[in-house]
Amino acid sequence: MSKYSAPVNDMNFLLFDVFKADQFWQSNATLAENIDRETANAILQESAKVTESVIAPNSRNADEEGVTWNDGLVTTPKGFKEAYNVVAEGGWVGLAGDPEYGGMGMPKMLSAMHEEMMCGADLGFSLYSGLTAGACVSINAHASDQLKETFLPNMYAGTWAGSMCLTEAHAGTDLGLIKTKAEKNEEGSYNITGSKIFITGGEHDLTENIIHLVLAKLPGAPEGSRGISLFIVPKYNVNEDGTLGEHNALGCGSIEHKMGIHGSSTCVMNFDGAKGYLVGEENKGLACMFTMMNYERLFVGIQGLGASERSYQNALEYAIDRKQGKGSVKTADKKPESIIVHPDVRRMLLNMKALNEGARAFNTYVAMQLDIAKFSDDSEVAKAAYLKGQLLTPIAKAFVTDMGFDSCVAGQQVFGGHGYIREWGQEQLVRDCRITQIYEGTNGVQALDLIGRKVAMDNGNTANVLAKEVIQFAKDHEAEFPDELNQLIAAVDLLSAVTVDVLKKASSNPSELGAASVEYLHLFGYVLFGYMWAKMMVAAKNVEDKALSQSKIKTGKYYFARILPKIMSLKLQIESGADMLFTHNVEDF
Repeated sequence: MSKYSAPVNDMNFLLFDVFKADQFWQSNATLAENIDRETANAILQESAKVTESVIAPNSRNADEEGVTWNDGLVTTPKGFKEAYNVVAEGGWVGLAGDPEYGGMGMPKMLSAMHEEMMCGADLGFSLYSGLTAGACVSINAHASDQLKETFLPNMYAGTWAGSMCLTEAHAGTDLGLIKTKAEKNEEGSYNITGSKIFITGGEHDLTENIIHLVLAKLPGAPEGSRGISLFIVPKYNVNEDGTLGEHNALGCGSIEHKMGIHGSSTCVMNFDGAKGYLVGEENKGLACMFTMMNYERLFVGIQGLGASERSYQNALEYAIDRKQGKGSVKTADKKPESIIVHPDVRRMLLNMKALNEGARAFNTYVAMQLDIAKFSDDSEVAKAAYLKGQLLTPIAKAFVTDMGFDSCVAGQQVFGGHGYIREWGQEQLVRDCRITQIYEGTNGVQALDLIGRKVAMDNGNTANVLAKEVIQFAKDHEAEFPDELNQLIAAVDLLSAVTVDVLKKASSNPSELGAASVEYLHLFGYVLFGYMWAKMMVAAKNVEDKALSQSKIKTGKYYFARILPKIMSLKLQIESGADMLFTHNVEDF
């Protein structure tokens, strides 16, 4: 019974009223050739049609059926093949791909919105095309021209899929421990041998070939992550004329039986001297893989938002339709009312609405930094956007998925007992969303990355640049919403003070960074969502759609009144320091 409606109006509002994307596009020679406001709106409308009518209706059946494994072959749920063909034929896999190799060349701001629609329609299904697009990013950035010409056109076309083979049973976060080996052949290819686990889309029946990006080590390579190389390893070898040759020496040993995303095949992949091709330089594989990480981690945040948006839509409809109890003493003599009259139900729905719309704005803002870094003709502007994107990526991944999961649980709670019943669809969204907090680097690891690498190793410089940007915006528009924008300035000052305090403590006790990391990431996230809401409120004053304008302003005021104050408790938790975590001996646990 779960439905999905793509939030196209909100996406257009963000693109053109809040972030003025069309102005950036038209000022850039590369983007101006491919995209304008009318084209972007047409793409969003068509994406909405595909996701709402082709993908979303099959989501629950696909979850019930799941993928199956038989003697190395994986079969996807009924309807997936037909839906994937629609996605491929529409050019959606190559939406942001390089036009030189058959991609459409669209900016990330736009492709991120298509990805959200895909994830809202069916998170498990979205991973096949999403991982393919991500693999293409690394290939396009680092592979030789010959490899690009061989693999990218068919991957952009959706004829071939892609996967990322990083994790091994003993090597998850610490990839420097991988044991997969690569041995060079005389003709320049490599033999890849080893086993990888948790490989999304490692094997399936949707495409005629699967192009695996595999991390492996050469003989004599430096220890740790400095000795990792990246290889393209196709399921079927590709002949010189582009046709498919024999099956490569690799296979799917099994699939995982997971809590959620049942339509996504999560595979154990075994490589037994499989032929592979070096991407970039030897021992530089991790750098090649991390080229795509800003994009992939943003994509994971988008997954969390997609699930929570669908949860909100269905919770809102249920709250309006469901009659139960009476909302106030004044109506005590009347029949039961819609549960949306109850304060606690309103609290849950407004929290979901404020966090979802804040997340969509934030994801768009991060995507804009990636676009500026990629397309800007000004090297200094591009560098500043790149650094800002680096800083924001762990927040986009971790904070958005933490909030997304909380919202999915809230949406389930609105349904009461029905939320626990499979037919209503809310419990699937909780299960599906849960993985987003775990894969592509757990949210705890993202928090460590933010405070330890992106802030501490940068001495807070990029964070300070961002803080100045937010304060300048707040001061420029202070007269329009004085209460909220002064609150935003105070929140930025609080974040800056906490940052200075944590870095000072960490100079004598490195454990302070880890102890503060998760609360610090959440504090940072709430402040940045406040910035997004300030931008939306200011922009909403000038839009013609009065219903949208009033909704944005009211929801923004709700965010500042009921959600942003959570930073005060986070500040106190951070200030408690690392010592409290180490008063327990192991046996005390």
